[in-house]
Amino acid sequence: MKTENLERYLDLFAAKVVKESKEKLEAAKGSTALGNSIRAKVSADPNGFSVKFYMLDYGTFLDKGVSGTKIKRSFTNNKLKNESSPYSYTTKGPPIDILSKWIKKKGIKPTGTGRGRSKKTGQYISGLAYLISKKIKREGIKSISFFSKPLGINYKELQEKFLREFKKDVSTYITTFTKHK
Repeated sequence: MKTENLERYLDLFAAKVVKESKEKLEAAKGSTALGNSIRAKVSADPNGFSVKFYMLDYGTFLDKGVSGTKIKRSFTNNKLKNESSPYSYTTKGPPIDILSKWIKKKGIKPTGTGRGRSKKTGQYISGLAYLISKKIKREGIKSISFFSKPLGINYKELQEKFLREFKKDVSTYITTFTKHK
């Protein structure tokens, strides 16, 4: 049996989730490599269809947040309910070398040497990265729910319209089958 309507509808569903996720992420963080990495693949197999979504690994942490040692974070899951983040900082914070690269990329520069501050930019950056790491470990990372919310909203709609598309395919199959008898 051909399932053109169903497959087309799943392609639209996946494309809509990807588009809305990218828009929500861009509104929260601006254009990012993460946004560019979000994609979906609809495939058919003998058991039916599957819709898989892909993004850079750290997207999960931004979507669901990360609890800190002092602040517990939550996110909106794909059932559109608030849920505690499954991720947390316990013994370590974010790597200082990654934060140092971020500081350099953003062009954050020392504003002056001040009392007790080194004149060397490298020492300033690693010191600042250390302080940022401590703060993130303590407070965590706030959830954006940039993927979970669009998935939940569109999945709810998918459930409502899925049967209609399936009926179209069955109707087409029956009509085609009776014509060829």
